[in-house]
Amino acid sequence: MVESLNNMLVNARKFPYIVLLNVIQAKMSKWWNKRREIGMGLTCPLTPKREDELRPRFAVANGLVIIQLNNVAYHVRGGALNGVVDTLNNTCSCQEFDIQKLPCVHAIVATQKGNFNLYTLVSPYYTKEYYTLAYEDTIYPVSSLSQWNVPDEVAARVVKPREVKERK
Repeated sequence: MVESLNNMLVNARKFPYIVLLNVIQAKMSKWWNKRREIGMGLTCPLTPKREDELRPRFAVANGLVIIQLNNVAYHVRGGALNGVVDTLNNTCSCQEFDIQKLPCVHAIVATQKGNFNLYTLVSPYYTKEYYTLAYEDTIYPVSSLSQWNVPDEVAARVVKPREVKERK
């Protein structure tokens, strides 16, 4: 991302800062609009990346054995690692669920056994709602200098441009 931004700004750096800021604003607006459209088009409760992460876990979860310990806790056995899932606190002894805030294979089996919605265990940061909220604001261009309200003490300061050495 940083390299592509640097490449995009190579020519804009030769102009006044306002031009540079407007080039950045235009690019970021393009990115924001693209993501805003993606968000509006989402049909699943989660972002596509998180849905893709969950899909393979279902295949693994099908081969696991589960024992319900109480209304919220489940012991899941099989596979490379056993796990104890607490659906009330969204934790699993494998710690994958705790760290990623995305249900591990053990938690997936627990939701199937407990007959409740898997998506209630997912961090809200991975949801369509949060994704669309992240890109709902508009990034406006920098207005003309004549429209700026600059305090006198700031306007009185003299700022010299930095020296730029040409690359060979």
